[in-house]
Amino acid sequence: MPDYHDDLRLAHVLADAADAVTMERFKALDLKVETKPDMTPVSEADKAAEELIRGHLQRARPRDAVLGEEYGIEGSGPRRWVIDPIDGTKNYVRGVPVWATLISLMEAGEGGFHPVMGVVSAPALNRRWWAAKGAGAYTGRSLTSATRLRVSEVERIADSSFAYSSLTGWEEQGRLDGFLDLTRACWRTRGYGDFWPYMMVAEGSVDICAEPELSLWDMAANAIIVQEAGGRFTSLDGVDGPGGGNAAASNGTLHRELLGYLNQRY
Repeated sequence: MPDYHDDLRLAHVLADAADAVTMERFKALDLKVETKPDMTPVSEADKAAEELIRGHLQRARPRDAVLGEEYGIEGSGPRRWVIDPIDGTKNYVRGVPVWATLISLMEAGEGGFHPVMGVVSAPALNRRWWAAKGAGAYTGRSLTSATRLRVSEVERIADSSFAYSSLTGWEEQGRLDGFLDLTRACWRTRGYGDFWPYMMVAEGSVDICAEPELSLWDMAANAIIVQEAGGRFTSLDGVDGPGGGNAAASNGTLHRELLGYLNQRY
């Protein structure tokens, strides 16, 4: 199995650099925010962080392609870095500390590209999570100061904690009734939002989570971390990986039942 340790070390360097940029502008009174064509916000910090990461990668991995939320795809080949400079921009621009920089590496394989390494860095929460294929998932301050992650052992939906982002999108897909049935069946529900539910699934503090509408850069890093922690990350249709435009993540044991609720049709 390939060793991704050098790529993981580089991703931590990239995350450190992005953290410095994003934290410097977090809660700044003169922060510039624009509205993109899809009506989502983008701040100057989003753009600056992605530009910084792209610059580092151009020097350190010039043969690799880069796909980012703000500037699209650049380059080609079997290795592709996928960047979300600030996942949770709406939180960021309102001063809510739940946001993170997501950095992942994907490699070409059977059926397309698959994540092999990922880092999620949430500096305002003073948290970071990471994983590499075959090497496990971890959280901590650095590669040398880390705790290994493991999903929960909860076996029943009735005993599970379910995390989600919002109600938006479920109704448009005809999944709202199933979503609501799931919330009633669970022990506990919370709308933590964005990257955080997936990290809590990997930590074992949340058992299941799902979102109806996502882009690849929202999911690639989260997917490898959940998977390496022993969990499962699929589309709502049950296809493994982050390529389906939406996501369901669990400790694995609850996954079939989770998908069953979210695919109910009335």
